Amino acid sequence: YLASWLEGTGAAAIDNLMEDVATAEISRCQIWQWVHGGAHLEDGRPVDRPLVRRLAEEEMSSIPIDPSTAWKVFEEVALADDFVEFLTLPAYELID
Repeated sequence: YLASWLEGTGAAAIDNLMEDVATAEISRCQIWQWVHGGAHLEDGRPVDRPLVRRLAEEEMSSIPIDPSTAWKVFEEVALADDFVEFLTLPAYELID
């Protein structure tokens, strides 16, 4: 979604569903909470920054537009030490 938003689209079709900033915000908050709360996957692996980065890299390969800027924003808001109030705040600085 962030990649689409940065390209000027207010919503993104993902798996035949329309995703928007609310969905992205909920997902980002959940990941931040898992990383900072010490969550573990069912197989015992910790949900930490390296795991999130590895999984995101796998997912980014399937995005039809360049996701590098979106990843920069996501990393800033989902993996930062301090909780950013809203994911689009740092993204607004990147929009022309």
